[in-house]
Amino acid sequence: MRERDVENALRQQVKEAGGLCLKFVSPGWSGAPDRLCLFPGGKMCFVELKRPGERPRPLQAARHMVLKRLGFDVVVLDDTKGISQFLEDITSGGDDPAKDGGGAGVKP
Repeated sequence: MRERDVENALRQQVKEAGGLCLKFVSPGWSGAPDRLCLFPGGKMCFVELKRPGERPRPLQAARHMVLKRLGFDVVVLDDTKGISQFLEDITSGGDDPAKDGGGAGVKP
């Protein structure tokens, strides 16, 4: 499985959940997460996508911490199985999806 496979599955499942899964590009700020997921009710989360078993690079982990300190959720997903748990967490209004890596995938 490739990172692209995880990304395609995320895009499709977020769309099915009524949300947007936008490619996040930030010129001049290397290491930014790959996607910005927006959901009804004003819920949002940054998502870093990785191949199975891969971890964020040090710069990516540092960027994740900056966003978390600002109060944003950041989730790292490294397989398609973790997507459903991530969606359940963020759309249910329950637990913070980023507190444990979104319930699956790799922890930042």
